[in-house]
Amino acid sequence: MDTYIILLLVLPIIGSFLYFTGLISSIFKGLLRELFVVALSLFTLAIALLLIFSSIGKPIYTISWGSMPWIEISAKLFGAIIDPLSMLMLTIVAVLGTFIVLFSTKYLSPENKEHPVERGKVAYYGWLLLFIGSMIGIAISPNLLQFLIFWELTTLCSAALIAFYETETGYKAGFKALLMTHAPGLFFFITVAIVFVNTKSFEFSAINQLSPTLKIVVVVFLLISAWAKSAQIPFYTWIPDAMEAPTPISAFLHAAAMVKAGFYLMARLITSISGIPYGIGMLIVLMGIATMYLGLIFYFRQDDLKKLLAFSTITHLAYMFFGLGLGVIGSNIAVKGALLHLICHAFGKTILFLCVGVISYLTGTRYISQLSGLSKRMPVVAFAFIVGFLSVTGIPPFSCFWSKFFLVVASIDMKNFLGIVFAVLILGESVGSFIWFLHIAQSVFFGETEKTEEIKIPAVFQFVLISLVILSLIAPFWGFEILKTLR
Repeated sequence: MDTYIILLLVLPIIGSFLYFTGLISSIFKGLLRELFVVALSLFTLAIALLLIFSSIGKPIYTISWGSMPWIEISAKLFGAIIDPLSMLMLTIVAVLGTFIVLFSTKYLSPENKEHPVERGKVAYYGWLLLFIGSMIGIAISPNLLQFLIFWELTTLCSAALIAFYETETGYKAGFKALLMTHAPGLFFFITVAIVFVNTKSFEFSAINQLSPTLKIVVVVFLLISAWAKSAQIPFYTWIPDAMEAPTPISAFLHAAAMVKAGFYLMARLITSISGIPYGIGMLIVLMGIATMYLGLIFYFRQDDLKKLLAFSTITHLAYMFFGLGLGVIGSNIAVKGALLHLICHAFGKTILFLCVGVISYLTGTRYISQLSGLSKRMPVVAFAFIVGFLSVTGIPPFSCFWSKFFLVVASIDMKNFLGIVFAVLILGESVGSFIWFLHIAQSVFFGETEKTEEIKIPAVFQFVLISLVILSLIAPFWGFEILKTLR
């Protein structure tokens, strides 16, 4: 088990090192460089799945490495935890990371009509592998210190990849993402210091040893960091600008990486400590509702498909925080609903982003006003997009229906008027999202067009989209299987 965990963490990071140092370029040329990154991601995926399958239904497994003997304190610096939370996140990162790598091998090419790519692939794969490795590090982090280190690495990777095209708007968007996620992340750094000074430990559970006042400070500081990372009010403005990134990166950023890290931090915190005040839980719930509807309102102003999906991501992260807030108040089913939404949204949203990537690759645009009648020319993309939007809007029996159902049930289970209001608001957002995405799908895929000849879609794009459609249907049931042992 320990060997698998170490390999899982270091393989993508070693691969990143090989790309950054130029060793890959000196060993492999052309297509072989891309075959290497695909093989490496597949090997990482295989290890992750082996680890997950061997751990489902078994007791939580933890290991620890490193200490600080020079100050005679036994606090462990690094390690790993394999439990339902980490298995859920590993599934998302490893599976979607592999498909993003595979999709990128064709997307980054001179044939891309929106962004022809002639150079920069080595750096791209270097940053992407480091991104995947950092997210794996977050997923298995057993303590605050390790989580913080990989947390900052994801910030660096995302900023670099957002600016990949080396345009002025790309550089600005990358810097904005760096600034708006790193600056609030300083609260995370302060939290680690507070916990260590007062408990001589970096463990999440050590927060329980703090005084009630310090515990509230720590939880609020981590919440601020998480809100910024997950683009919640008032830190949401960086994420629409981040659509300057290559579309596969946008998919990974929104579905499996950066924005999910903030939610995952709070999920790890809430399931590791006790005694969080009711007021903080209600604050998380209300901020979730506010962000949910803010994102919905911005849907109606977007002509750029990727920015529409960006605001959709903001809304869905709000669903997850909403569930955690209800969990703090006392609803175990809400926490499971929020975690189930993590995986259900991930697959549905990846489908949508990659559909947009295929459209822009073949047509040179991703603007709704410039697209029409694509179902006749790209039937596979049209089918995948429809499955994707039915998934994220929660239409039964598609994936997010199951997680949203948990959240509605948890709201009603509050057995008061406020709970009914929350349930109605969730249903209202779902109906609004469905109507608007239906309108967008009709405009882009079924509107009138003079062009009827079918466009040849690269085989790798078709394989990725069809595979993700199948996995999106399986995702909620896989999530149920993992989360059934969550307490």
